[in-house]
Amino acid sequence: MARRRIIAGNWKMNKTPSEAVALCNELKDLVKNDAVDVVYCVPAIDIVPVVEAVKGTNVHVGAENFYIVDNGAFTGEISAPMLKDAGVEYIIIGHSERRDIFGENDILINQKVKKAFASGLTPILCCGESLALRKADTYKEWIERQITWDLDGVTADQVKKLVIAYEPIWAIGTGETATADQAEEVCGLIRSLIAKLYDQATADEVRIQYGGSMNAGNAAELLSKPNIDGGLIGGASLKPDFGKIVNA
Repeated sequence: MARRRIIAGNWKMNKTPSEAVALCNELKDLVKNDAVDVVYCVPAIDIVPVVEAVKGTNVHVGAENFYIVDNGAFTGEISAPMLKDAGVEYIIIGHSERRDIFGENDILINQKVKKAFASGLTPILCCGESLALRKADTYKEWIERQITWDLDGVTADQVKKLVIAYEPIWAIGTGETATADQAEEVCGLIRSLIAKLYDQATADEVRIQYGGSMNAGNAAELLSKPNIDGGLIGGASLKPDFGKIVNA
């Protein structure tokens, strides 16, 4: 089946509010493509100005993180209802930087996936392996374990709306990129796992992104693969080249 392509920018900890608005204005005409879902996942402080800046365009806004409780004594955190009320539609969950730097484990990530769906947000669920796991040839088992844990108790109807981002950790911000065939192998593996955990119809609907140093030069080849439905773009999402990826 034809799945709608989704290109999401993960701005990470970049851009002040005024810089964020300037980038939205710079990219506005470059990312026009009604056949693609375009998402800017931005720092919490940028959400309100970015939502305002993209009004009337084809761009959707996502957040980079949230906590699983609606409100309370959780200093420094931000909740799903806050994001929803601000105009956020997507939420990145389980990015390797959240896992590795901030110690998020699959139990918490699973709670976040379920909370996101309950709150009307669409999760962009990240998975991926380190260079050591890739070299040890245990990356397939690792990714299957991540996805199985992260989707525990998530329904088939929810998974159909889910976006999964495969991000080999060894190819994030390193300039290294998985070959198109390596990326397709794992994205196909993820789709086969979804079919095994749920059914083929669910696997056919879930959208799977590649998220490891996709750029204007390699996007077309990566996106030509049958199981790669888009990209989760880091550094290149902060440049005019992001428009070339959207339109690849």
